[in-house]
Amino acid sequence: MDLTLIPESLSVPVAAFLLLASAVTSMMTASLGAGGGVLLLVLMAMWVPPAAIIPVHGMIQLGSNSGRAVLTWRHTDWRTIAAFAPGVLVGAALGAWLLVDLPAHLWQLSIALFVLYLCWGPSLPKGAFGPFGVFLASAATSFVSLFVGATGPLVAAFIKQMHSDRFTTVATFATAMCLQHAPKALVFGVAGFVFRDWLPFILGMIAFGFLGTWVGLHVLRTMSNRLFSQAFNLLLTVLALRLLWQALSAAMA
Repeated sequence: MDLTLIPESLSVPVAAFLLLASAVTSMMTASLGAGGGVLLLVLMAMWVPPAAIIPVHGMIQLGSNSGRAVLTWRHTDWRTIAAFAPGVLVGAALGAWLLVDLPAHLWQLSIALFVLYLCWGPSLPKGAFGPFGVFLASAATSFVSLFVGATGPLVAAFIKQMHSDRFTTVATFATAMCLQHAPKALVFGVAGFVFRDWLPFILGMIAFGFLGTWVGLHVLRTMSNRLFSQAFNLLLTVLALRLLWQALSAAMA
């Protein structure tokens, strides 16, 4: 592995491990619908400097979700995406204006509780899934994503309530997350983050992620919608419980 392609803060073994993790976590999201992005964020946080975690992870997720969106575009619910896109712009603009250090444990607690409600509570009113409801959900999660980078499970749970078909869920979620991660390059670039230093590593992570997505979609074809739904809810519950643990630990520290 060319050492010039690795950021100074990462060793060769760590960089190799994260490249493999990108493939595995992308395969997880493609086959189970969600979870890979959060798991990759947890792994990156062990070695990537704190100031680089959110912007670098955001660009990797943009590339990974773009690949998944391209491979599944025929299944995408474009009406939902049409309502989601304006919300991304509003949420990102507000987040850029208020780019401050907000207490992460409050966001983690809120996200975790709402994910658990969406998975196991009564269904939201039908109006929540109309254009205005999708716009509000998009704006809120896009705003929070700039600070905690863990809104994927919430977006996934929201979209899952709208669709019973597993391919529509995966495709629509991938496209929605492409839109949500895209503004991060501009926001963090304006804020002074130097993406150039991380670009080769980011591109490598995206390439390995595309390979994982390709494998994961083949796994998805072998599953029924019912099995997918059960695995999806179980995975999101585990992620929500982890967020709850993080929030409570930080609050008591």
